[in-house]
Amino acid sequence: MTAGPRRRVGVLVSGRGSNMAALIEAAADSSFPAEIALVLSNRPGAGALDRAAAAGLPTAVVDHKAYPDRESFDRAVHAALVAANVKLVCLAGFMRLLTPWFVETWRDRLINIHPALLPAYKGLHTHERALADGVKLHGCTVHVVRAEMDVGPIIAQAAVPVVEGDDPDSLAARVLKAEHALYPAALALFASGRAVVDGERVRISGEPAAPPALVWPAA
Repeated sequence: MTAGPRRRVGVLVSGRGSNMAALIEAAADSSFPAEIALVLSNRPGAGALDRAAAAGLPTAVVDHKAYPDRESFDRAVHAALVAANVKLVCLAGFMRLLTPWFVETWRDRLINIHPALLPAYKGLHTHERALADGVKLHGCTVHVVRAEMDVGPIIAQAAVPVVEGDDPDSLAARVLKAEHALYPAALALFASGRAVVDGERVRISGEPAAPPALVWPAA
């Protein structure tokens, strides 16, 4: 996938780390343009830490409860990333709002995955809201992080159908499967340099021909 040096990635997690696991699996291939240099959690008991350790990866805990305010916590996270020589940061279920200081310090080197087709359905409860609106396509987005929540240049998106009888759990499961494919693909684009931030858009070189449209419900 790339002949250049692999970009060192820090993954920030708070929970079980299913998207982290997808990134770890992709990065296990030596041709993948990124390597996981550190998995860091704000929660000492996060299941993602065990999954990362089982894969032989360095882990760290920066417990947000030990810090008096958000910025002091963010500065401790930043110090841990710098100590691990991290060059790119992936948020993978990291349940903390990052301060403008952190976002600007890592500007254009900090990416996130969101369970909706941004700019639609920012914030929480995306699947419930999509179902309430009766949309026929839902999905997920990998984007470059900005200080405002769920805003930033979009790197890649994946769409899934909403089927009759879906509830938030069934739709979430379908979107999560798409997330596990999308996040490694988007990281590969970004780490290899094929995806480049240009103002508030991401330009992608070598983009393939567009596939046929996904039409749902099918005729």
